[in-house]
Amino acid sequence: MADPMKIRAQMKGDVAEIRVLMSHPMETGQRKDDAGKTVPAHHIQNMTVTLNGKTVVTGQIAGSVARNPVFGFKVKSAKVGDKVTVSWVDNKGDKRTDEAAVA
Repeated sequence: MADPMKIRAQMKGDVAEIRVLMSHPMETGQRKDDAGKTVPAHHIQNMTVTLNGKTVVTGQIAGSVARNPVFGFKVKSAKVGDKVTVSWVDNKGDKRTDEAAVA
């Protein structure tokens, strides 16, 4: 299983700024290892961010995104204490979901 995501959600005025660090190798399928063999593709394909169970961001991610990607979002109508949940699914069917509270 992948390492936990690091999620920071902080109020800045009337907007919650959310930053997510996803621990993932993000292999494109084009790199070769030391023996010259192609490393198979392994990357996040879909991501969802919810605020108190309501979807606020969905996205499809390509294999060309760097290892351990960081994403940032701004969400209106959030309040201190609201629950932010981030989920992803990769091309091998691995899944990860983590949550944090808005501070």
